[in-house]
Amino acid sequence: MQTIKAFLHSSPRALCSIHPDQTVWEALQALAANNIGALVVLEGTKMVGIFSERDYARRVELKGRLTQETRVRDVMTAEFITISPDQKMDECMQIMTDNRIRHLPVMKDAQLIGMVSIGDVLLVMIAEQKQLIEQLQSYISG
Repeated sequence: MQTIKAFLHSSPRALCSIHPDQTVWEALQALAANNIGALVVLEGTKMVGIFSERDYARRVELKGRLTQETRVRDVMTAEFITISPDQKMDECMQIMTDNRIRHLPVMKDAQLIGMVSIGDVLLVMIAEQKQLIEQLQSYISG
């Protein structure tokens, strides 16, 4: 199974972030502009949380808060789980499933180096399953 590190190297992309003092409106604009479901919340270079579509739905919309006035720090997920770049994608899937989360920040030596989504994990797992099936078919057919 592919490691998180190998995945990040094979699929380079910008890590999208927001400052905790920015508004939820600005966070929603960043999510839409980048076609993603979560942002890392950075204060300087330190990760202090994650802001996701789920945070918006549950902590802003359902509570009747105003998106243009509410600060990200007031509604972000401040207690987050991270993964090491040396861990495997199937471990990532297990962590996501067990904790009912869709995004995992990747940390190396207390430094944020990337983010993996459930969609990323599924793409890797499907590709590996397809490769295994092709190998088995080739073996069977001779």
